[in-house]
Amino acid sequence: MKTVTVGEFKSKFTYYLEKVMKGEEFIVAYGRKKKKVALFSPYANKKRPLRKLGPLDGKVTIQISDDWEMSDEELINA
Repeated sequence: MKTVTVGEFKSKFTYYLEKVMKGEEFIVAYGRKKKKVALFSPYANKKRPLRKLGPLDGKVTIQISDDWEMSDEELINA
């Protein structure tokens, strides 16, 4: 994975944005010590953690009406 400085990232922002849109990832480093401060990757690569019901798991049931118009995916991501 490529590492770029803040200055380079700033001056070539469009170039790096196009790289990300093509699926590439890169790290942005800051300061003289080049401390790694950010990771840029395509949004599609983002993995969302599964939501847990928590302390009510196994204790609660939900009944949804037959005329419910929201899909399960829309409900979970709301």
